[in-house]
Amino acid sequence: MSGIIGGTVGVGVLILIALIAIIFKKSYIKAPPDTAVIISGRRKEPRIVVGKAALCIPFLERRDELTLQVVDIDVKTEQPVPTKDFIGVQVDATVNVKIPSDKPRMMQIAAQNFLNMKRQEIARLVQPVLEGNIREIIGNMNLKDMVSDRQAFSDLVKQNAEPDLANLGLEIKTFNVQNFSDDQGVIKALGVDNEAQIKKDAAVSKARNSQIIREETAKAEQAANQAEVASKTAIAERENLLRIKRAELKQESDARQAQADAAYSINQETQRKQLEQRTIDADIARQEREIELEAKRADAQKQRLSAEIEKKADAERYAAQQAAEADLFRRQKDAEAKKIEQQRVAEAKAYEAMKEAEAQKALAEAAKYAKEQEAAGIKAVGEAEAAAIAAKGIAEAEAIERKALAMQKYGDAAKLEMMVNVLPAVAREVASPMASIDSVKIIGGDAQGVGDVAGNVPVVMAKVFESVEEATGIDLTDIVRGQGEHAKITRNINLETTSPQVAEVVEDVLGE
Repeated sequence: MSGIIGGTVGVGVLILIALIAIIFKKSYIKAPPDTAVIISGRRKEPRIVVGKAALCIPFLERRDELTLQVVDIDVKTEQPVPTKDFIGVQVDATVNVKIPSDKPRMMQIAAQNFLNMKRQEIARLVQPVLEGNIREIIGNMNLKDMVSDRQAFSDLVKQNAEPDLANLGLEIKTFNVQNFSDDQGVIKALGVDNEAQIKKDAAVSKARNSQIIREETAKAEQAANQAEVASKTAIAERENLLRIKRAELKQESDARQAQADAAYSINQETQRKQLEQRTIDADIARQEREIELEAKRADAQKQRLSAEIEKKADAERYAAQQAAEADLFRRQKDAEAKKIEQQRVAEAKAYEAMKEAEAQKALAEAAKYAKEQEAAGIKAVGEAEAAAIAAKGIAEAEAIERKALAMQKYGDAAKLEMMVNVLPAVAREVASPMASIDSVKIIGGDAQGVGDVAGNVPVVMAKVFESVEEATGIDLTDIVRGQGEHAKITRNINLETTSPQVAEVVEDVLGE
């Protein structure tokens, strides 16, 4: 139950707030500057709001509007209105009236007369009032005065209509007469009369002006003649005074000229002396400069010669130094080349010695191998034939024993025999490559190319003999040729057992 009551109260509060908002919206008004809002109902005097906001309580107060804009009214008399001089005239004028916003009393009066009316309605109501005032002023003025002075007519109409419009709450801002017209053409006739009068007045004025001009011209000529005489007299007097003044001035000028000439002569003489002194000084200074210049030139020449001599000496010294360096470099290069050549020769000799040593070692190994093979062969043969030829073995043993005794007896001879026995094998091995050559093709060179190839074999054998001689001190060449002490011991060398190539090589080595 309490919840229902609380909800009802809440809804009532909301409805009340909504009603207050609606009432406030309806009550709140804002008046623009060109419109007066009239609020009436609760007070004796209505409130007038212009250009600001206010509250108008619904159901208790009334809201009305009053325009404050300018109202344009075209006032034109439909029927001719007689003037003071009994001439019917029609007037066309434009009037601007307005409700004054700075005069509350007039606004209250206007609110009583024009509340909620538009400007056209106000103009329709005010137009007869203005037309009546115009008719009244027309009847109090002559046509000529009215037409000739429209501003006076407008001022009179404005002054006459202001009290009537003030009673309505209006005031006149402007009053302008557009046109005056009449049916009889009086206004036009006034224009013609005025035109003739104006022409007449102009002719009279012209004649009077011509007479005045002639009189003034005569007076001016007379005054001019008098002025000319006075001017010529004054000129003559002035010329006379001028001649006297010129004479005085010339006398003074001559005196001053004489003084000036004397001063000029003195000045010229002084300047001449100063010029001569300056010339002498300039010559002395020039001569001093020339002497100084000659001294500087001599110094420069001396320095130039010294520089040239020094430069030449430097060049010669540099050339000698370069030549010495070049000679030293050449000698160093020659020494280096000679040293390199000697090193190359020594290296070649060392290489040749090494090769010779290797050859000797090869020969020794070959001889050793040959002996070992020979011993092995002998042993094999002896073992095979020992039983069959025991007697021969015994004989050979005896022969060997005798040979051993002979070797022991002779010593070097025995060694020589061994070397000689190896010689054919060496010669055979050296010549074996030649024996295997089937044909030789030589490109270029002459016909002796084959001889050159074959000639290498005796050279190799000769090298072998030289190596044996250096190693053992035994000259195999002498032995083969049958010369020397060793050769006499070993003359029984049999070359017939060797191959033809070996024999030919040995003969080439021995040199037939």
